[in-house]
Amino acid sequence: MGAPADPDLHGYVILDFDGFDEWYEEDERNVGHPRDPFHRIDIVHSSRHVRVELDGDVLGESSAPYLLFEPPLPVRHYLPPEDVRTDLLRPSETRSFCAYKGQASYLSYGDEADIAWRYPAPLREAAEVTDRIAFFSERVDLVLDGTRLERPITPWSPR
Repeated sequence: MGAPADPDLHGYVILDFDGFDEWYEEDERNVGHPRDPFHRIDIVHSSRHVRVELDGDVLGESSAPYLLFEPPLPVRHYLPPEDVRTDLLRPSETRSFCAYKGQASYLSYGDEADIAWRYPAPLREAAEVTDRIAFFSERVDLVLDGTRLERPITPWSPR
């Protein structure tokens, strides 16, 4: 904790999130950062046909994706593991934390590190995507019902 240097903030205290061992909201531990009450995720089941391709290889193909909406991010298509070529993917040591979904573990393909992820034990809001696999649509080609989608530009786009 400390006092802010900005004179307009005199009388306020800064709480350094990284300076604490753990943060809680009531009895629930916050993961990554405190949740924004105006931010949400929505998961919908779909029967749309999704194909994930990279450099001519099909990495996944499913007619049972779960679509995860988390504006302003692009829609993420979570595929059942049996619809993904997990034999082509290798586990990564990378982990990340989302305050809304939990801890993600990553998968790599060829020279592409951390191209896909899954939530082995997500938070309750994301329980439906447990162990399903999503790919960065910024780095792979998504074909949705036969139409190749443009790759979105986000912080995860190739530089």
